[in-house]
Amino acid sequence: MKITILAVGTKMPDWVDIAYKDYAKRFGRDVSLEIREIKPEKRGGGVTTEKGIAAEHARLSAAIPPRARLIVLDERGRNWTSMQLAGSMKDWLAGGHDLCFVIGGADGLSDELKARADVLLQLSALTLPHGMVRVLLAEQIYRAISILNGHPYHRE
Repeated sequence: MKITILAVGTKMPDWVDIAYKDYAKRFGRDVSLEIREIKPEKRGGGVTTEKGIAAEHARLSAAIPPRARLIVLDERGRNWTSMQLAGSMKDWLAGGHDLCFVIGGADGLSDELKARADVLLQLSALTLPHGMVRVLLAEQIYRAISILNGHPYHRE
């Protein structure tokens, strides 16, 4: 099974890369977790928010793996527990799908990409820095897989 995280933004602080890699290496052979950084559109110089979002939309759309379930992080998305995420992942994976999670840029995501998503998921009601979102998402994906595998990492 392959899980891809598409994240608008580059040049994260070292602590983000260290923490993300710590979770990514925990999965073992059955699960591949990969992050792909998507170049953010520069703002200013006549580039409006709408043009920036459109440019990032094109880059994101090109990077979405074919036939993957698309889970887009959005502040207005579903606010699931870790157990609910695990249950949905079980269903998706039973269908033989790879998964693709999308983290938008500073100005958000296009309405078109959100409409295309299989699920809009709220990671938190709080506003979080993009680097922290990468780490929290990797941890929650690991937690969900641990729940599905009966690993004691998650305790109810």
